[in-house]
Amino acid sequence: MSVLVTGATGYIALHVIDLLLKENYRVIGTVRSKEKAAKLEKQFNYNKDLTFEIVEDIANLSAFDHVIKNHANEINYVIHMASPVTFTADDFEKDILIPAVNGTKGILESIKQYAPKSVKKFVITSSIAAMMDLTNPTAILTEQSWNPTTWEQAQENGIAAYSGSKKFAEKAAWNFLEENKGIVDFKLTTINPVFVFGPQKFDEDAKGKLNSSCEIIKEAMFAPTESEIDKSVFGSYVDVRDVARAHVCSLHNDELTGKRLILSNASFTKQNIVNIMNKRFPQLKGKIAPADNSELPQGGRVHNEKTKALLGYIFKDLEEIVVDMADQILKVQEQ
Repeated sequence: MSVLVTGATGYIALHVIDLLLKENYRVIGTVRSKEKAAKLEKQFNYNKDLTFEIVEDIANLSAFDHVIKNHANEINYVIHMASPVTFTADDFEKDILIPAVNGTKGILESIKQYAPKSVKKFVITSSIAAMMDLTNPTAILTEQSWNPTTWEQAQENGIAAYSGSKKFAEKAAWNFLEENKGIVDFKLTTINPVFVFGPQKFDEDAKGKLNSSCEIIKEAMFAPTESEIDKSVFGSYVDVRDVARAHVCSLHNDELTGKRLILSNASFTKQNIVNIMNKRFPQLKGKIAPADNSELPQGGRVHNEKTKALLGYIFKDLEEIVVDMADQILKVQEQ
């Protein structure tokens, strides 16, 4: 069985690809250049079941045509992860919104044209951002929630643009299925994670600046002792390995078909992260901000009991995540 994974160089994507290979799937990954493909081939030890296709610009609606056409008879599943992950741009519409939406529409149209019957499942990596109302930060979020941002409002700032891009891309997928009943055979599941923490799949990728979520933990490790904890940094968290597992489970678990899955374990504050580091890494004590156990996690905005019941596995807790991340970062620092 073959799985197409778009955006194969991504933080979550690398964990997804690793799981797929371990479960004996053949994987076709899309990357933006031959150089990126070469790096991944080496990282995955030139696995014969992993190949790559170059897709330079997902904003081009025909960007995936050659990929689907070349593999039309072998692709059984698609995990669509390619989408801009940035909060800064010169033109929010051109650089964030349009690539996210066109990337989703484009690959769906390519499947419709070249592989309407061979693809059985389409899994899209969305986000809690597709569900949250930026004007109502205390709203409870469930699997039925939708971000109310309009296309115009999504161009007001970087956070609105990223959140809007996730909403409009996910909406495009659900609308496509509704409009093409009987034409395509595949089913849809969306994965909507909160802040994603956890180790990089490969140690070498833990060097330098990390993705925005992981930087929260890395910053806590290297902030000066006298630094005040940023109390504006809080939310809900989930481990990258649990997110990857949900993607793979969605391919073969019929109970997940047609579902939006919120991937979230519990809430956190930056102080919680610092407390764990003080407790578990004595070599950092006195070099990082001190522990303060008087601060409790911010309340539970995310209610995803349905998702947890459907997936049926226990998510990793914050302490395990922070320890695994810090161990990896300290390891590469010593190299």
